[in-house]
Order: sequence, then C-alpha cells, then structure tokens
Amino acid sequence: MTENTEPELSYEEARAELREIVQALESGGQPLEESLALWQRGEELAGLCQRWLDGARVRLDAAIAATDAADEAPAAANRGKR
Repeated sequence: MTENTEPELSYEEARAELREIVQALESGGQPLEESLALWQRGEELAGLCQRWLDGARVRLDAAIAATDAADEAPAAANRGKR
C-alpha cells in the first residue's frame, strides 16, 4: 500500500486544477499517454471535489436538523404548560 504524502487540496484548489485539465484535454494536442494521465488526474480531482461536496451536505443537513430541533423545543415546552 502506498501512502499519499501530498496534503489534500481544498475544494477550490481541486476544482481549479480540474478546470485546467478539462481545458487542456479539450484543446487537444497532447500525446495519448499524456492525455490518459490528465484524464486519470481529472478523475481523482472529480472524486475529491465530490467528497468535499458530500461532506458539506452532511454538515448542512446537521445544521438544519439542529436548528429545527432548537425551534421545536420551545414549542413543545409551551404545549406542555397548557
């Protein structure tokens, strides 16, 4: 098993590098091996971006649930006082 010693890119860094790769692939002109290497790196970056987005979704869902629970707690307490 190999260990990745590179620090993980931020979402913005990964997206910017992915955009550069897409532009390079769309422009063409690279030898096949270079194009394949760019494609592979693009797939890695797309996966990294998706992990960032999935993590953000989890955090948003948790924040929304916490807000909803906080909003419902006083209402439930008030119903019990009747």
